[in-house]
Amino acid sequence: MGMLKVGQISVDGTKITANASKHRARSWGHLVKIEKWLQDEVKQVLALAEREDGKHVPDGLNVPQEIARREERLAALGDAKRKLAACARERDAAQQAEFDATTARRDAQRKAGKRPRGTGPEPPATGPQDKDQISLTDEHSRIMKVSGGGVEQCYNGQCVVDADSLLIVATGVTQACNDKEQIKPMLATLKSHAAELGRPKQLSADTGFFGAANVNACMEAGIEPLIARGREAHYPARLARWMEPAPLAEDADGVTQMAHRLKTRAGRADYALRKQTVEPVFGVIKHVMKFRQCLWHGVENVHHEWNLVALAWNLKRMSVLNRAS
Repeated sequence: MGMLKVGQISVDGTKITANASKHRARSWGHLVKIEKWLQDEVKQVLALAEREDGKHVPDGLNVPQEIARREERLAALGDAKRKLAACARERDAAQQAEFDATTARRDAQRKAGKRPRGTGPEPPATGPQDKDQISLTDEHSRIMKVSGGGVEQCYNGQCVVDADSLLIVATGVTQACNDKEQIKPMLATLKSHAAELGRPKQLSADTGFFGAANVNACMEAGIEPLIARGREAHYPARLARWMEPAPLAEDADGVTQMAHRLKTRAGRADYALRKQTVEPVFGVIKHVMKFRQCLWHGVENVHHEWNLVALAWNLKRMSVLNRAS
């Protein structure tokens, strides 16, 4: 319909409340405590029933039913612990790989006669941690901080929005509480639809997406990254907005090139478009279309639901664009 020509895009994430109460979430440490408590209760009920052929069993206490009820809860707790242990193994593998890569890079710097910056990484802890949590209602959802303070059982919904048309061109749903690892999945989605959408020229994102790997991934995809490295002061020097940075060194790496670009007047102007691109889309979805909580359980089902919401937004936006044309 001629409404979309992908050029500059913005990516961001928003917390979507899961169809599960945070009060139904259990941590590994709490699961271990409840499991021991239930096991002790089963022993007490059995001992009470066996004492003098059950003469001291209180009236109305059905020993088989009480034991069966506790064993059912123990089985549910055991299933939750197995799922938490599986998640912990995946996390341990990722953290170990990152630790090995960082250690290898620092060793290579030492061999080259360079002194590595900062302190060396600590070996990652292995196995489930006491604070690892799982929801007994929706095991895929996670406890996440939400705007306004506090925490909720949530998913992290991702969107890539075209700066010119404000149409959503890619979506994603993750269980991660932050956005550090979400650039590459969005780039993969955009690449799979390159024949229909074309290839973006520039990608902007806030500091939650910053990382050398994300910057390099954008450059390898032929997309200029504009990812904030950190929060800027609210009151910069009066003439700072009209000043240009010193010339860039010829051997500058990708992160340095991007940081230099963000200091230029043109780069600041391009990055400023992010606030009026993806954030208004989330605002309309949540406060006008009233989608603040998903209805389905499971990350795959929630992703389908998020796609339907994105489709509804695109139809709403296309109606506006059609009237304007």
